[in-house]
Amino acid sequence: MSKYEVCAILPVYNDRESLETAIPRSIEVLEKITDSFLVVVAEDGSTDGSAEFVREWEEKDSRVLLFHADERLGRGTALTRVIRAVDAEIVCYYDVDLATDMAHLPALIQAIRDGNDIATGSRLMPESDIVRTQGREVASRGYNFLVRTVLNSRLYDHQCGFKAFRRDRILSLLDTIEAPHWFWDTELLVRAQKKGFHIAEFPVRWRTSDKTTVRFSDVTGMGMAIFHLRRHLND
Repeated sequence: MSKYEVCAILPVYNDRESLETAIPRSIEVLEKITDSFLVVVAEDGSTDGSAEFVREWEEKDSRVLLFHADERLGRGTALTRVIRAVDAEIVCYYDVDLATDMAHLPALIQAIRDGNDIATGSRLMPESDIVRTQGREVASRGYNFLVRTVLNSRLYDHQCGFKAFRRDRILSLLDTIEAPHWFWDTELLVRAQKKGFHIAEFPVRWRTSDKTTVRFSDVTGMGMAIFHLRRHLND
């Protein structure tokens, strides 16, 4: 039996300001879902005092834990590191700017309790409620169209930073993931589908943030990663 039912992971890179809201809001929502949870900050080589801020939380609340990296590992590698280490039945993560409405967190966890291996929020389903710039909307729809077409995925949105996993089911899958950074999400979902994992996708309310750390070079790199993954899957 796992020590915790739920571990919520906040991937962080120079996000100290966002942490001021994200940590207490996470605790507030998780307390209504389960009495057995842990909030882990996967801090990825930040230089803005993020780690020091989380250490202050660790001292006053044992349900908050810091995973610090001296050098930047990449968002995907930082998530993998925590998922492998924590003793929890369900692991989930969401963007530290809380772009996805936290009102969806109970449904995200419940989807795993109901027997799914993976649950993921979607900004691209017909019922999704999204506000973001036209440029980001076009880039997101184009990227996900490519993933569905080239990698034969049935999902609408692969990069929404709002996902949960049954931890014991995805541990072996993590060993196959090569992407260290943003493409980690897409690679995990594509490989999970090919393994026959049960995945629940549901629409979310999502608002863009001026605190995003995604750069244009990240987007172009992810486009190239789609074709790189197809070659590997066909080997």
